[in-house]
Amino acid sequence: MLESILLVGCGNMGGAMLAGWLASGMAPSRFTVVDPVLAEAPGGVELLRQVPGGRRFDAVLLGVKPQLLGEVAPQVVPAVGSGTLVLSILAGVELASLAARFPGAGGFVRIMPNLAAAIGKSPVALFAPALDPAGRDAVAALMEPLGTPAWLADEEQFHAVTALAGSGPAFVYRFIDALAAGAVALGLPPEQAQNLALATVEGAALLAAASPHDPGELARRVASPGGTTQAGLDVLDAEGAIARLVAATLAAACDRSAEMAREAR
Repeated sequence: MLESILLVGCGNMGGAMLAGWLASGMAPSRFTVVDPVLAEAPGGVELLRQVPGGRRFDAVLLGVKPQLLGEVAPQVVPAVGSGTLVLSILAGVELASLAARFPGAGGFVRIMPNLAAAIGKSPVALFAPALDPAGRDAVAALMEPLGTPAWLADEEQFHAVTALAGSGPAFVYRFIDALAAGAVALGLPPEQAQNLALATVEGAALLAAASPHDPGELARRVASPGGTTQAGLDVLDAEGAIARLVAATLAAACDRSAEMAREAR
């Protein structure tokens, strides 16, 4: 069990993970945050401005910007021992880069969650091929309060997972904005349009998660031949419009993830 956890950087994603862990009932005393600019930490969580000397942790979660890893790693090394798992949410930073910077660590895990970790609804992709079964169980147990952990078979899959699960929420938010803007253009007041768009997407996502049918089938069931929904779907589907747009969006994010990996080597 990973009892003592050091969070190095507690920005949007690290903060969401910490919020999810605390909301699940995990003791704040298990967490220490090192962040030079964070105004305050949740009650009971230790907040430091630099990595504490003379202390080792069961797990160290790297949550800084990927381009800062080279600068931050030497400061973190003293907190990493042979019994420490290094957990990384740094987009594009491969296990080989982590191993080179923390040679004394007990193991390494790449993690890709998203901001829904704060409410326990995040997909959580994991990759750690060298970790033993006990280590994998400990990591999975730590991630379960944040959502749905899933182990990847190949590190290259992280680029696609980053595009889909990591960046994906931003794309969904853009779609919600577009729904609301379209409704405003049709005459609805902006606030009402925004509320209706949010409720529509929330309800559709919850129904899709609970339904035995795939999203394509659910769309078909909403649409009646010659009806209003079908008229709108005809626009989205014309010449594969929505499929092409989404594929290009994910490909751009995936390519950037691969590019960042090359930069971090």
